[in-house]
Order: sequence, then structure tokens, then C-alpha cells
Amino acid sequence: MIERQQGLIIEINDGNCLQYNDVGVYYSLSKTALVLLAYFMSEELRAHNIVVVSLTPGWLRSEAMLDGFGVTEENWRDALEQVPDFVNSETPAYIGRAVVALATDPNVMAKTGHALSAGYLAEEYNFTDVDGRQPPGYCREGMFKDGYFMPVPDKLA
Repeated sequence: MIERQQGLIIEINDGNCLQYNDVGVYYSLSKTALVLLAYFMSEELRAHNIVVVSLTPGWLRSEAMLDGFGVTEENWRDALEQVPDFVNSETPAYIGRAVVALATDPNVMAKTGHALSAGYLAEEYNFTDVDGRQPPGYCREGMFKDGYFMPVPDKLA
């Protein structure tokens, strides 16, 4: 990428917030370290026209999750009786569409160093999950409403 002076690195993570998780220090550190890794890489690679972002799905409606609730993709809404918040879940295709949106955005450099979610990008790029919905993703209120995981340094503004 450096030789070609262009590229896009998308660090897929489980979460995009810099916060403590009740599971403990090591778990919290493992999640936030990946977000920071993307940010730090973006600082080094920006001069080479290489974009680096951290991207998280929301509540992923994976095969394992569906199996855990005893449902399939066809009847996943039956799980809402057990866990009403599962309504905000998303298929793996949703984050795939987020990757495509980033990869085809001619102005993607403006996002380098950002911690993003599929839900945030769906709003911006106007794509939907396979069922036509736009699940919101994680940390919708206040943590990174504008797509940043921390205040934007002056040199990036």
C-alpha cells in the first residue's frame, strides 16, 4: 500500500467506544486497544494516502446467536419474546455493506482514524440490511454520534 501510495485498512472490532466494560480490565483493554490501534495507524499512514478506520457491527445476528436463541434467520423475530432488544440486531451482510460503502467513497480519507459502526455508516451512505432496516449499532447516544471516538484534534478538523 505504501508503495502504491493508496489503500484502505478496516479494523473490524467488537465495539467502538473507549470505555470500561463490566467484564473487567483485560477485556476492556482488548477492545479499546484495537480502536486506538486504528487511530494510531491512521496517523502514520495518512501521509501515504492510506485510510485506517475501526469498524464495528452492532448486535450481530450470526449463526451462533440465532442458534443460541433457538431461531433461524427466517424466524429471528421470535427471539424478541426472550430479548426485546434483539430487534436492533443485524446480519453479517450489514457490516459488509459498510465496507463496500467505505471502499467506494472517493472522500474516504476524511474518515481516517475514526471509529465507526455499520449503523452509523448506513445512515450516512443510505444502505440497509438485507431486510430493509437500518439497525442503529452500538454507542448511538453521545459516545461517537459524529463518527469520532474522541474529540477531533485541530489538525484533523
